[in-house]
Amino acid sequence: MSGWVSHLVTKKQNYKQMNNIIKILSLTLATGTLMLSCARTGKNREIGNKTVDSVAVITLKKSQVSKELTIPAELTPIEKAEIYAKVPGYIRELKVDIGDPVRKGEILAVLDAPEVTSGNAQAKAEVQTAYSKKLTSTDQYKRFMNASKVAGTISAGELESARNQMLADSSAYEAAKSKLNANSQLNDYLTIRAPFDGIVTQRNADRGTLIGSNASKPLFLIENMSVLRLRIPVPEVYTSAISDTSVVKFRVDAMPGKVYTATLSRKSGSINLSNRSETWEFTVQNGGRNLKAGMFASATIKFGREERSILVPSSAIATNLEKKFVIRLRNGAAEWVDVKSGFNQNDKIEIFGAIQEEDVLLTAATDEIKPGTKLIAKKGSK
Repeated sequence: MSGWVSHLVTKKQNYKQMNNIIKILSLTLATGTLMLSCARTGKNREIGNKTVDSVAVITLKKSQVSKELTIPAELTPIEKAEIYAKVPGYIRELKVDIGDPVRKGEILAVLDAPEVTSGNAQAKAEVQTAYSKKLTSTDQYKRFMNASKVAGTISAGELESARNQMLADSSAYEAAKSKLNANSQLNDYLTIRAPFDGIVTQRNADRGTLIGSNASKPLFLIENMSVLRLRIPVPEVYTSAISDTSVVKFRVDAMPGKVYTATLSRKSGSINLSNRSETWEFTVQNGGRNLKAGMFASATIKFGREERSILVPSSAIATNLEKKFVIRLRNGAAEWVDVKSGFNQNDKIEIFGAIQEEDVLLTAATDEIKPGTKLIAKKGSK
């Protein structure tokens, strides 16, 4: 009996401890809920008090823009000619080889063409025959003219026939002379001469080779390298810039320690669609023949603007799939303004658009800031 009573007493004590634990947990949960509610109330109040975001801004000022740009270029000869044979034939003599300097009119090669030679001889014979016929008919016409002075000696028809024969033979003689001139010209083509002063840079045939006017390769390649052309592909964005382009400096890989100069001679006036550039050509005096045609060069050009432009940090320009823009702060609200970029100068970019001096732009533009968003400028950021 006493054991059963002891069991009841122990069970009652356990129930009392359990109730105490439940009360403590309930009180703790209520306290946490109250504290969370207070925290949320305070946070909402903070958000409620914060009406707009503050952002870093810049005030636009115009400044002088200049940029020095190094552009890959190439050197080409002032004159370059591929020499082909005008008539087919065999090379009888070769007078020059690669690397040989030549003068204008100097013989480069002599061809053998039996057909041309025989044709020229035949043309000479035809001229002689036509000339003899012309002399005969002319003499006969003159005799008929003298005889016709005596009435009834020569009829009018005979006189007219003699005159026509004389005219026909004279025309045949002129045609034979023209043919002879043509054949003589072909005969001159058997001697190949240099078209200008230069250097033979290629020779693609040997003595005895059969060549013709339809050859795939030229017989010779001659280049005049006393003066070279420096051709620079200037990117489209810089083609309208004003710069001291009358003289540029350039280097070549073969002599990296030496600086050369070139003088502007012409601009192509058109944009190359393949690389969006305009070719500017400069003249290089190469009397010492130190530079070679075909060399690649690095040319340095200084570009600038006639008028001052607006420069902004690159972070002030935002780009999405549709446009490139800056964000202007006007009357406390954000405004998107479309712009186009120009020169890069140090860490800033030249921009063009519906903007002007004293406009206030966000230093860090992003398309997450929508037009009309209320903003205030941070103090000291302008």
